[in-house]
Amino acid sequence: MNFRALALSSVIALTPAAALADWQIDPSHTAVVFEVEHFGYSDVTGVFPKVQAEIENFDPENLESAKFTVTLDATAITTFWEARDEHIKGSDFLDVSEYPEITFVATEITETGDNTADITGDLTIKDVTKPVTFEATVNKIGESPVMQGTNVAGFTLNGEVDRTEFGVDAYAPAIGAVIPVTINVELMNKD
Repeated sequence: MNFRALALSSVIALTPAAALADWQIDPSHTAVVFEVEHFGYSDVTGVFPKVQAEIENFDPENLESAKFTVTLDATAITTFWEARDEHIKGSDFLDVSEYPEITFVATEITETGDNTADITGDLTIKDVTKPVTFEATVNKIGESPVMQGTNVAGFTLNGEVDRTEFGVDAYAPAIGAVIPVTINVELMNKD
């Protein structure tokens, strides 16, 4: 069963209207997590907890037609250490006073396996835009066990971002330049 068929069979089991309904991101179950190597001694984990998305044409019958734009609130970044967070928000790194948002605009979705796909898009950090590809896995699509009449689609995306390509090059390569990124996202709709 391919990515599309898995998602489709899950949604059809719910209701035919689910494929046509408006899907919205569930911000309470969505986060962007990353790790940065610290001088080879350890990896520092960070999170962008505030994620918004505009989603169009999400149809499990035709995943390639989906269009979406994801916006991260760069001012909300946390590495669980306030002094480090303030440094990352400053001009050495993200310069959030000038560039408060990071965006990803999907440009292509390509099935790669039974429940996987590559999602390529334009990532903008600060004032630099470059193409980036994430490997996506569909975790589950079904009716919420808590909210009757609400359908949920859960995905995990993995990829890498070379921060130096976006002008975020302070202390590289001593502090990791290539950053592994994991995105856990839930979409939901109501019949």
